[in-house]
Amino acid sequence: MKLRKRYVPDLQEMAALCEGNYLRLMKLVPAEESERTFVLSGSSHEARVRLVVDEDHRYTTMLSVYQEGLSPQWLQPLSMQVRLYHDAMMAEVLGYQNQQRFEGRYAYPNSAMRLPDEKVQLNRFLAEWLDHCIRHGRIEATVALPGQFAEE
Repeated sequence: MKLRKRYVPDLQEMAALCEGNYLRLMKLVPAEESERTFVLSGSSHEARVRLVVDEDHRYTTMLSVYQEGLSPQWLQPLSMQVRLYHDAMMAEVLGYQNQQRFEGRYAYPNSAMRLPDEKVQLNRFLAEWLDHCIRHGRIEATVALPGQFAEE
């Protein structure tokens, strides 16, 4: 019987993904905005990716990412919760489809049927999603943060 190698997280890959996601998000959602929607058009369909600032603090920001439009009624639309760490210039996926707290490694098989590298895959998926918005999305709407641009 051949023993399977135990999964060992690649911390350099994870750090690179988180740093890249931070830069992508800073490009897509400027600091003075609390929400931005990108329209992604295909030949026969149109989807929207909505980025919403849920909490904004000095060193961290919580952001929700939603995909709207492509999913049939019976399928839950894609959503992620992402925390941006401004001091470290990193962004990490903390939640996906109403599931929270992803470990860096899972034994496989497990009761939740998560893959050994689930956390890396979620951050990689976010990177691909954001790259697609940068390359193919057009801005639909912008919303200023409360108190921004107030006349003095």
